[in-house]
Amino acid sequence: MSPVTSDLMSFDVGRAWWPRQLVVAKGGVMAEAVRQLDYFYVEVPNKIGEGAKVLRALKDAGVNLTAFSGFPVGRRAQLDFFPADPAAFKKVARANRWKVIGPKRGFLIQGDDRVGAVADLVGTLADAKIDVVAIDAVCVDGRYGALCWVAPRDRKKAAQLLGAA
Repeated sequence: MSPVTSDLMSFDVGRAWWPRQLVVAKGGVMAEAVRQLDYFYVEVPNKIGEGAKVLRALKDAGVNLTAFSGFPVGRRAQLDFFPADPAAFKKVARANRWKVIGPKRGFLIQGDDRVGAVADLVGTLADAKIDVVAIDAVCVDGRYGALCWVAPRDRKKAAQLLGAA
């Protein structure tokens, strides 16, 4: 049975209002919010404290991050930032002379945790022949969140399929 979605209400998460959707799937009903976000990335030396320096500069400037991901790339590290206010992020990046790539687009998916939540998400994208470049997911207090990067050629199709705002 394929998921059926309908916009029913909105809920407040931080300072943003997101559409809320009910997705009816095999296991019953779950609440999920899917949103496209701008993200930027910076490469830094893969040394202790480099990521902390960048994050501290953003904190000191009052830049709020909706999400953050960092990982090694050879002898460097890539830091992906999903800022709540992209203009504020870019201002701090300019002041610190960071070589920023972006904006690019990613997806933030949040919902009630259940067995197979991320498997269902990735499976839905795979069934539609959408290339998932990367995904990070976490569960806290019965809710899950996932950052999902898809190939640029698949972004519009993924947004429609997932019902992204």
